Amino acid sequence: MPFVTSQGVQIHYEMIGSIGSPIILSAGMGGAAHFWNPQVLSLSKRHRVILYDQAGSGQSSREIIGQQSIKRMAEDALAVLDALMISEAHFVGHAIGAIVGIELAQIDSSRLRSLLVINAWAKADAYLTRCFEVRKKILQSSGPKAYVEAQPLFLYPPKWISEHDALLKEEGKIMAANFPFADLLLKKINLFLEYDGRTSIPDINLPTLVTTAVDDFLVPSYLTKELQVLIKKSQFVELDWGGHAFTSVRVDVFNQLALEFFNKVDA
Repeated sequence: MPFVTSQGVQIHYEMIGSIGSPIILSAGMGGAAHFWNPQVLSLSKRHRVILYDQAGSGQSSREIIGQQSIKRMAEDALAVLDALMISEAHFVGHAIGAIVGIELAQIDSSRLRSLLVINAWAKADAYLTRCFEVRKKILQSSGPKAYVEAQPLFLYPPKWISEHDALLKEEGKIMAANFPFADLLLKKINLFLEYDGRTSIPDINLPTLVTTAVDDFLVPSYLTKELQVLIKKSQFVELDWGGHAFTSVRVDVFNQLALEFFNKVDA
């Protein structure tokens, strides 16, 4: 399995597909590449799809040397592109993964063809902070198993949870077995709660698609809309339902949306 060393940490990555413009996918708070499993088959038919586990998650090094930062996370993604000798790629990020893409665009926008931002924010408000503080307390007081069991309530619509209970239980077992170190996850939550991109985001000058779902329980759609307004060359698409992880709930809808956006940019 391929790894690249970035700032003393081993980052696991893989590329699927051999044709088309490259796409790098960056997961949310969990950080593991398997979040994108519902996208891989569809996207890789037309594009080279790059997956990677963020430092501290998945098959990447579980311990991080030195201080974690959003800039450092963006540099890890750049290291993956460098390892694959890819000069320019579309960047797709979910929640904090999208903020990593925004940071990368500010470090070196020439490395990105476009940004696809999913359920992200420019600055956390009192509601988002409350949600993450509750998740932190669950992790601190009850441990990773309880955190994983509670997670679907923040990510998915109620009826979808009810209809996919068996699937979520199986996924929960896998997530619990591969859970990041709790202290690293808590630091990551704090890092992104402190993030304030309102002054720097307007500097982005890339084709950008910003997406959300109206029923996102964790990151309300109004926060994502506030982010989109700051980006000059951006489009906004709000799904009528799908929750925070609508990439898994409305798979075909999201995949088609993404492919149409990439095709337009590439053309």
